[in-house]
Amino acid sequence: MRTSDFNYDLPESFIAQKPVEPRDSSRLMILDRRMGTIRHDIFRNIGEYLKPGDLMVLNQTRVIPARLRARKSTGGEVEILLLRKENELIWETLVGGRGMLEGRAVTLQDGLNAEIVKVLDGSRRMIRFSEPVENHLDNDGQVPLPPYIHEKLQDPERYQTVYAHIPGSAAAPTAGLHFTDPLLQKLKADGVNLAYITLHVGLDTFAPVTEEAPTDHKIHTEWCELNSLVANQINETRKKGGRIVAVGTTSVRTLESAATPASGTKYSTTAHAGSVVQPFAGPTSLYILPGYEFKVVDAMVTNFHLPKSTLLMLVSAFTSRETILKAYETAKHEGYRFFSFGDAMFIA
Repeated sequence: MRTSDFNYDLPESFIAQKPVEPRDSSRLMILDRRMGTIRHDIFRNIGEYLKPGDLMVLNQTRVIPARLRARKSTGGEVEILLLRKENELIWETLVGGRGMLEGRAVTLQDGLNAEIVKVLDGSRRMIRFSEPVENHLDNDGQVPLPPYIHEKLQDPERYQTVYAHIPGSAAAPTAGLHFTDPLLQKLKADGVNLAYITLHVGLDTFAPVTEEAPTDHKIHTEWCELNSLVANQINETRKKGGRIVAVGTTSVRTLESAATPASGTKYSTTAHAGSVVQPFAGPTSLYILPGYEFKVVDAMVTNFHLPKSTLLMLVSAFTSRETILKAYETAKHEGYRFFSFGDAMFIA
């Protein structure tokens, strides 16, 4: 297995630059992963492919205004992008600006002071703020958009899901952008149950794999949580014969992490025998490649992903590389829109 196996050609014109209105008017490709058959529909009709008793799992993370501007004592401008909270004052960040070495101090626009406390790889830095930076984000911060989106977003809420609740992400769980409140209410009325987990998405989600072999790539670590209520919902759904439907690759990683304990993660010790998942809270570095045996997820809603990305590898693991790449070629032929503001796929 080579990284080049997950490459495909995508002209820039296929990359969606803005979301459709309304949210649920995006297109929906339905892929039967066993038969390899493809159907086409509109996202608001997704309930036709779900069954009463299915459990749909959604990521309730909210994108924070993580892009900040600061100045060095010399007056030079610095851009700071918050990636991951280490503790109340220290964040892992991406820093744009020269001479940003350990000990360098900068000041945000509203006077908040910050200092580089550790130099990581590339432009990554650990920064200590003089007080919690969250108190300054609403005034100083901007919501970061993926690097392939070049048009200004008129309404920042369109880069949030309608159920975004817990702040912490540097990027949106974009498979959930297609849902509206009325659609969610209709699914519930039709007997589809909903559950909410949290995974705070990092910008590494957009980074292509550069190593020749995917197994040589170091997967990004993200914080996630699946509480005891959701664990009970999942376990009861599976006992009753319902399907676990993950909305987005972030939900997939959380669900599968809850079934496959990893070092450094906090797990409940009260799980009953036969449970599909346990309550879970902590970092996950689960890397899903073809050959992985899925333990929780039965179906997924997902967008169309970047070439040579870990996300494309994950969906290829759920069906097969050949099936996914064939589906992507069909999507191009049919004029689907790709990436964060693009159309959706339902794989079952």
